[in-house]
Amino acid sequence: MAKDEYSVQDALEKWFASADRVVVAGIGNPIRRDDFVGVKIVQDLEGKVSEKVNLLECETVPESFMQEIVDLKPSHVLLIDAAILGLKPGETRLVFPEQITAFPAVTTHVLPLRIFCEYITKMTEAKIALLLIEPESTEFGESLTSTVQAVAEKITKILLELFPA
Repeated sequence: MAKDEYSVQDALEKWFASADRVVVAGIGNPIRRDDFVGVKIVQDLEGKVSEKVNLLECETVPESFMQEIVDLKPSHVLLIDAAILGLKPGETRLVFPEQITAFPAVTTHVLPLRIFCEYITKMTEAKIALLLIEPESTEFGESLTSTVQAVAEKITKILLELFPA
């Protein structure tokens, strides 16, 4: 698993290299255990990152934040979400919108994330990526599993290093 974390860190560092204004949007359901991981990461970043980073807790309705994202005029939009990718619990992938149709991710959102990404790209010309995390459990419950909690802490640390306050 350590190798996976480093590759995701490298991918994030490379992708954010030219970032000017950033939106980090956490997606997930607060009562479905690991499905909440995206929002949890955003909550853990609150008040600790650079002014050029806008944090959004989208929960299960990222489409409700589309206009806010457009208004922020970001250069980069990172969506963080749990997704069933067929990987080991906690494994993480940085995926780009053009890969979504080929990538067998299962999410729980009303508006498919591919359409969401297409709209944001068209309206802002921002670079968009999805940081997808394989959940261990999406059963009803209010805490992340220990596996996904550890990954959330590592991703939070990576983002704090990339965008220190």
